[in-house]
Amino acid sequence: MKNLTAATLLSTAGIFVLSGCASTGNVTPQYVPPSTYQNYDCHALTQEYNRINRYAETARNQQSTLSTSGVGVGISAGRWGISPNITFGVGKSNDTKSRDATLSRLYGERDAIIQSGRIQKCSFVDGVKIYGE
Repeated sequence: MKNLTAATLLSTAGIFVLSGCASTGNVTPQYVPPSTYQNYDCHALTQEYNRINRYAETARNQQSTLSTSGVGVGISAGRWGISPNITFGVGKSNDTKSRDATLSRLYGERDAIIQSGRIQKCSFVDGVKIYGE
């Protein structure tokens, strides 16, 4: 049981170290009031903090999706004569609005958890910064 607890603590500490230096990039966190987490104890806040960080990491790593830009029908002339052709416009979408909205919400929740942890004097928030600090 001690080994499991030690392994859990080490993995949690690793997440804190990595996320303590994490930046939000160009995404501004949505405001989430710290009172949302006022009924959570330090253990529950730690678990929620880890869960939010995992979701944010997954969202940050999402690739742009394929998008279609249209279908073209035409006639082409070539060495073999005149023939019909159909073209499909498919490309990579650079639209990241949905991903950024998700990250904004997650970063807001992360900041609220940190603020709530500070109010309760939880050890996991030592050295962890919120947006703008």
